[in-house]
Amino acid sequence: MEGRLLILALFFLLFFVSCHCFYLPSVAPHDFQKGDSLTVKVNKLTSVKTHLPYSYYSLPYCHPDHIFDSTENLGQVLLGDRIHNSPYVFKMGEPQMCNIVCRIVLDNKTSKALKSKIDDEYKVNMILDNLPLVIPILGWNFDQDNSLVYEHGFHVGLKGHYAGTQDDKYFIHNHLAFTVKYHKDEQSDAARIVGFEVEPFSIKHEYEYDGQWTRLTSCDHHAKRVVTSNEVPQEVDDKKEIIYTYDVKFQESVIKWASRWDTYLLTAYNDQTHWFSIVYSLMIALFLLGMVAIMLRFVYHDISKYNLLETQEEAQEETGWKLVHGDVFRPPTNSDLLCVYVGTGVQFLGMTLVTLIFAVLGFLSPSNRGGLITAMLLLWAFMGIFAGYTSSCLYKMFKGTEWKRIALKTAFTIPGGLFAIFLVLNTLMWGKKSSGAIPIGSMFLLVFLWFGISVPLVYLGSYMGFKKPIIEDPLKTNEIPREIPEQAWYRTLAFSILIGGLLPFGAMFIELFCILTAIWLQQFYYTFGFLFIVFVILIITCAEITVVLCYFQLCCEDYLWWWRSYLTSGSSALYLFMYAAFYFYAYLEITKPVSGMLYFGYMLIASYAFFVMTGTIGFYACLLFTRLIYSSVKID
Repeated sequence: MEGRLLILALFFLLFFVSCHCFYLPSVAPHDFQKGDSLTVKVNKLTSVKTHLPYSYYSLPYCHPDHIFDSTENLGQVLLGDRIHNSPYVFKMGEPQMCNIVCRIVLDNKTSKALKSKIDDEYKVNMILDNLPLVIPILGWNFDQDNSLVYEHGFHVGLKGHYAGTQDDKYFIHNHLAFTVKYHKDEQSDAARIVGFEVEPFSIKHEYEYDGQWTRLTSCDHHAKRVVTSNEVPQEVDDKKEIIYTYDVKFQESVIKWASRWDTYLLTAYNDQTHWFSIVYSLMIALFLLGMVAIMLRFVYHDISKYNLLETQEEAQEETGWKLVHGDVFRPPTNSDLLCVYVGTGVQFLGMTLVTLIFAVLGFLSPSNRGGLITAMLLLWAFMGIFAGYTSSCLYKMFKGTEWKRIALKTAFTIPGGLFAIFLVLNTLMWGKKSSGAIPIGSMFLLVFLWFGISVPLVYLGSYMGFKKPIIEDPLKTNEIPREIPEQAWYRTLAFSILIGGLLPFGAMFIELFCILTAIWLQQFYYTFGFLFIVFVILIITCAEITVVLCYFQLCCEDYLWWWRSYLTSGSSALYLFMYAAFYFYAYLEITKPVSGMLYFGYMLIASYAFFVMTGTIGFYACLLFTRLIYSSVKID
């Protein structure tokens, strides 16, 4: 007993500690000496109003002599990341003031592009030593009213008007004041970068010209004149000249390299929010557990009483779930489709569970950009063997004989539908020339994961499952189906489905809010330990509510439980999609039709996958429950 408690304590300790573990175990820090070159990389332009990412060099920014693409994994490509080198190059420990990058004269096309991005509140994202560029601002969270939080990236520009006028003008942030924070190692005297911050300014630069462009007068490091927020801003318009400049200063920090992501991940939703989510979910799970315990007590009493009956006449006087023993294992209508949904649900469940385990162990930290999506896609492909095995075993239990046909349906039915929606959304992004559109090479890689890995593994799993001995039913099925009595309105399929999905959704909607905020408001989500606990509670809740409603259904002499058990817990996906619609109108500022279509398209994909997964959980819980209680009944 003590050993079990110790293992349980270590297990929960792993969850809580992992909430603050963000690095891959094999990642090593970079040590910099004074004077070492620091290269700033530029990433995509992002906006919470459009969710259409664009390449940094799609706007008239300064280019280096040669633009090189950084190697991106599949997850980064799907997220629209396009990482390039930049003309911003620093020297470690050597401050710079008013360093000129380049001079650009706008034309009608480039000025319109800048104005469009400023209207849509696009932000510029940069990277230094794998740390994203941030702006420190005073924010609010549950711990204190005013605390320092970080906003990722800086806005391309802003809208405003000159004093005494009402006409809106567009101004670009053309001067960047960088702050590189570093932690110095006392033994080696080497520095490790622990922060990368910026303060953007808009300034109309002035310069002295003596036959060539020589020296700025609006920003001069010789005269120690720095850029402030009181400068005349740089307007964006046709024929306007923009001079890009930057400052950089170095600031020693007490933050160690291993903890440098901690401050980046500060949001308004701290651990107290997640603890409240867990407590709320546990209350729902414990409530259902009490109902299951009471129900099992009645079932045990019914089984004991039924097995003591000596004559057939006495048994026929019984009512409730015992009367349908000859029909409860009758194969459902559209049994092939049910096998497909259950098999694919196992595939999604396995993918989600293993992904969360890797995330809890720290392998999918925010520093590993795109790692989460890449891991999910790979795991989904390799979980195809379990999808094929599960669907084939269930198909054989339903007296099916053509395992190749069920393997084909499992491999293509649901993944094909989701992929079709994805192609439509990708076409919309292609039409907008967004970097979020998947390139041809990456599209071929996705197709290879599906056809080259997942499909063969589905067939292999189906072959293995069909070779296994058939799962025999505990009781024989009558040749003639029993007539089902007319049911009251609160026992109908629709009412059962609506009620069944409500409690599982209630067990996870607080954590769902945090996830949606991280995805659509472009924040980091890192509390995978809490998410894992909520996911386990979700599984338990789906199983409990399905078993309870299945028992009530059988007590009403309705033996058509196969599809109902799947739809009962799976209907939580309906509430998920409805909540996503509420979140769209309540918290997002998306106004463009294409962006709205992208939001609801991706949420439809997520909701459908959630339906398939939670439906499978409820189905297996009900299958085990019915086999358990009916195998305990003695029938001659």
